[in-house]
Amino acid sequence: MVDIVYDIPDVKETTAKHTLAVLVDNEFGVLARVIGLFSGRGYNIESLTVAEVEHDKKLSRITVVTSGNEIVIEHIKRLLERMVPVYKVNDMTVDGPHVERELALVKVKGAGPDRSEALRIADIFRARSVDASHESFVFEITGTSEKVDAFIDLMRPLGMIETVRSGVVAIARGKKKK
Repeated sequence: MVDIVYDIPDVKETTAKHTLAVLVDNEFGVLARVIGLFSGRGYNIESLTVAEVEHDKKLSRITVVTSGNEIVIEHIKRLLERMVPVYKVNDMTVDGPHVERELALVKVKGAGPDRSEALRIADIFRARSVDASHESFVFEITGTSEKVDAFIDLMRPLGMIETVRSGVVAIARGKKKK
């Protein structure tokens, strides 16, 4: 008996985070259809923001952060591009240099010995105190998701009460409009 050996390369599927910017009609049900595309196929949405970007043309931009291998991301982009209310899909992660930011409001206990430590950390992270009482602070922080995560991790042991995050927004760098 002869053993047959096949030269099959060992392909490792690398999962990567991608930021997709989707230009759509600003009309009833569009967001639900986009979200349905993800949930119907079992794709996770890590971050989602949507806002009107061109009032005169009634266009909104949906920014979705999702993860997957190259095949999954390409599949998502093709499905989005085929949807009727979608005008354009940009994968900010591969299209070139871009800026991503997220906004978070973080409520932290403001009493006791940790009060000054919370203010010191907020200063280091350039977080602004947008509300203060005898019992708590509300800090506003903007930056990359990693920066927001790091700030939240440091506030947790100081008595973090609540966190609200906006989700990622992204824009291409340079003169080109994507």
